[in-house]
Amino acid sequence: MASSSAIKEPAEAHGARMPIDFLFASMAKDLGKRAAAIVLSGTGTDGTEGIKALHSTGGFIMVQDPAEAEYDGMPQSAVDGGCADAVLPLAKMPAALAVFAKGLRPVPSRVPAPADEPALPKIIALLRANTAHDFTLYKMGTMQRRIERRMAIASPTLTDMGAYLVVLEDDAEELAVLSTDLLINVTAFFRDAKVFDLLEKSIIPDLVKAHDDGQPLRIWIAGCSTGEETYSLTILFAEAIAAAKRPITLCVFASDVDPDAVATAREGHYPDSIAEAVTPERLKRFFVKAEGGYTVAPDLRACVVFTIQDLLADPPFSKLDFVSCRNVLIYLGPEAQAKVIALFHFALKKYGILLLGTSETVGQADDVFATVAKSERVYRQIGKSRPSALAFSTSGGEAMRVPLRAEYGTEAARQPAFAELCRRLVLDTLAPAAVLINRQHVCLYSVGPTAHYLRVPPGYPTHDVLMMASPGLRARLRDAIAQVNEKTPHLRINGGHTTRDGLSAGFDIDVAA
Repeated sequence: MASSSAIKEPAEAHGARMPIDFLFASMAKDLGKRAAAIVLSGTGTDGTEGIKALHSTGGFIMVQDPAEAEYDGMPQSAVDGGCADAVLPLAKMPAALAVFAKGLRPVPSRVPAPADEPALPKIIALLRANTAHDFTLYKMGTMQRRIERRMAIASPTLTDMGAYLVVLEDDAEELAVLSTDLLINVTAFFRDAKVFDLLEKSIIPDLVKAHDDGQPLRIWIAGCSTGEETYSLTILFAEAIAAAKRPITLCVFASDVDPDAVATAREGHYPDSIAEAVTPERLKRFFVKAEGGYTVAPDLRACVVFTIQDLLADPPFSKLDFVSCRNVLIYLGPEAQAKVIALFHFALKKYGILLLGTSETVGQADDVFATVAKSERVYRQIGKSRPSALAFSTSGGEAMRVPLRAEYGTEAARQPAFAELCRRLVLDTLAPAAVLINRQHVCLYSVGPTAHYLRVPPGYPTHDVLMMASPGLRARLRDAIAQVNEKTPHLRINGGHTTRDGLSAGFDIDVAA
């Protein structure tokens, strides 16, 4: 099927081309669920990013069985990407494509026969008991379709869910692969142009304009996947702060339940194909050209803290100005959706902004969230939290999981989350201002009231600690940093004075290498 997208000049004059990625992304945009894609023998990874776009719009994706392919690079990469609907030998593809052409799925979602009915909840229970993930409150229809898709990839002849349960009970590796496959990671830079256009032109500039000087602007991207949306939003906020010439520190939290996705987001390296979604100006300003793609620039990366977090079980972030959680609620059942919306209301400051996916709403919470932009799913926090919402938000999710075995008890499983919440509260309220920097003086992480001493100067945002230091602090800080080395790994300077909010304030400097 042909695509109507206009011909474009390559973003880079030289370097690897990814024509299949571009073709599939164009098909996803123009054809949606009517598109069918086939990945055949070939080297490299071209096509893997494109089928993610097709998968997100409901397109059908077939991949040649890597064992049959003369060159297994492209098909194996596509399979590993987790978005293939079927992995088949060439001889079986025409029949599958003919079925799809009739408006059916070659691996159809089916209503289980009575003998199959116990299999799905048993698989969910097996995952809960033996992995870090609990899918109990996810939509069962979605879970069934995803499990059937994984069955088709694992073995084209495996069509009975009860038989697949037996495989999972004996194969820990397949169980782990299924667990990861159920964590649906589909994202892209500046995905949904209409939404990001509204954020860039109206929502984010208004947030920056209304924000108090000296207070960090706190953002949470829940369900950050592999980081594309996190960096997209961070770019918009950084540009708005620079345009407003406001002394505002940007603090971005990004979380996801999938450790592999979080690891990719932390690395911040993406293929050349992102040039189709990221403008040349932003590529130059916020990315560094690297082998095989682009890496997020240190200044932008330093704004973001990535963490592994289960929305249904772990403590939330708090005192937030903006929360983005797009295309996560659609996989959850009604009870879980309501609890997550209550959590976001608790986490946001009054009048803070909540951004959801284009198929998601705040449901029955419209008395505590006002609609800012209906079609773009932008909401503003209003009103007080209900008692039930507060109980959920501070409980750590204890009621959300019922352990099947003693060694997987809820308290033990949640101890790291409770410890993190305790550390966060202590650091927010009691810790002195502290900053971790590298050899180039770039701030990598900060805790405590750093806004008392560090401000973002006018112009493009910077994370150079000396550029951000107040005039009365800068010279002493520069000298202290310069004196710390292998022979003098620790230095303390007392008795400094600076002006804060028109008043003289004392400070001490403690530098350790």
